[in-house]
Amino acid sequence: MADIHHHPHNNGVNGMASHQIPDIKFTKLFINGSFVDSIKGRTLETVDPRNGEVIARIAEGDAEDVEVTVKAAREAFDDGPWPRMSGSQRARIMHKFADLIEQNLEELAALDSIDGGKLFLWGKSVDIPTAIEYLRYYAGAADKVHGEVLKSIRSLHAYTLKEPIGVVGHIIPWNFPSIMFFLKVAPALAAGCTMIVKPAEQTSLSALFYAHLAKKAGLPDGVLNVVTGFGHIAGAAISNHMDIDMVSFTGSTEVGRLIMQAAATSNLKSVSLELGGKSPMIIFDDADVDQAAMLALNGVAFNKGEICVAGSRVYVQEGIYDEFVKKLVEKAKAWKLGDPFDSSTCQGPQIDMKQFDKVMSYIDIGREEGATLLTGGKRWGTKGYYIEPTVFVDVKDDMRIATEEIFGPVMSIMKFKTIEEAIKRANASKYGLAAGIVTKDLNVANRVSRSIRSGIIWINCYFDFDADFPYGGYKQSGFTRDSGMDGFHKYLQVKTVVTPLQDSPWL
Repeated sequence: MADIHHHPHNNGVNGMASHQIPDIKFTKLFINGSFVDSIKGRTLETVDPRNGEVIARIAEGDAEDVEVTVKAAREAFDDGPWPRMSGSQRARIMHKFADLIEQNLEELAALDSIDGGKLFLWGKSVDIPTAIEYLRYYAGAADKVHGEVLKSIRSLHAYTLKEPIGVVGHIIPWNFPSIMFFLKVAPALAAGCTMIVKPAEQTSLSALFYAHLAKKAGLPDGVLNVVTGFGHIAGAAISNHMDIDMVSFTGSTEVGRLIMQAAATSNLKSVSLELGGKSPMIIFDDADVDQAAMLALNGVAFNKGEICVAGSRVYVQEGIYDEFVKKLVEKAKAWKLGDPFDSSTCQGPQIDMKQFDKVMSYIDIGREEGATLLTGGKRWGTKGYYIEPTVFVDVKDDMRIATEEIFGPVMSIMKFKTIEEAIKRANASKYGLAAGIVTKDLNVANRVSRSIRSGIIWINCYFDFDADFPYGGYKQSGFTRDSGMDGFHKYLQVKTVVTPLQDSPWL
């Protein structure tokens, strides 16, 4: 992901008209290098959240399809060329894959817009380029997998090897279909793993297109497989499968628990979880109020609030509280909702009716709990799943809108006095994914960033990601890291090899 503070400048959408839906070319499962129907022939609807209309029907995979796919991935790992290639050979294919995505950038961005309600301009300038960046970043790591020579106190020569972990199941969410696909797939490919990807049922179209491009790039059959379907069926089959060596999941904490349980009761596979969040943004008296208000609004309304690191708890120091609230409300009212293909739109629709209803129910809960709704809180327009940016004040720390992940454009603003109070209240959450700090005082920034128990802290910025930056959760936000070299090494096993030296007394 990338810096999202400023809307990219663009005079149009390069020929992709707002009513235009790209041709849906790939709707079947991708197994062992071929597109195939699900074994039972079932399909599921994928819906355009702009209007609730069905875009296409895609294959609905289940446990039988997962079984066939894992066999292909297992064979590709145990006997195929991919793990046995040199890192530079794998890198060449990954770079070719990245080139092909670049050539199809507009179409892929459009697929994520109609499938997920994402801004087309952002997809074109941020999401798809970020996916490409991850492929190229990890291609650069593929030939730099090094073990160590170990210094033994005995007459032994020992060293470590780093080897691919094996067959990986990637279960990815619907909020960033392209970025999340490559956040998982790119490092696993570079490590020499084979894999089965289960995209979210709401946003599977780009994943199937990527599978097609992977084949075209020269990825051997069975290395990258895509099984579309429902999480509780296909995702559960992946989590329970005895021949999958690792599951990497991004999504809700509730589903993360189920995946851990499945891993524990099957083959004790490795699990990587990046889960929910209720991230605090702490704004101090010395902050530029205008900048802070924009950061806070972006922090909860960007991508319609469907982002795990959303800064949904905003703590504002009492000296600037009133001015901040006034500016924030002004900006929220000016925030433009509309068709994601319109380059002036700031916010598209929620992913589907279920998520729309969930967010609206939390807005009702906020009112019932006694919080004051300052702006928003309503459906926007007459069709599609649009919700106005919603700002609550008079929020108490134990209210559900301040403790539970809403995953929508809903912000809780709370006042604080001292640094100590801000730290204590920010940490009083079961989550620990991200945090934001807005201050001009370096000492405050250092102290607070070292005190907050979260996987990534942004100072005077928010949502600033880079392929080299690891991120993930503390507490119930999960464990292990995605992105950066930490996101690469988790797909590698460490093996120690020991040989006695000739003068060893044990020989």
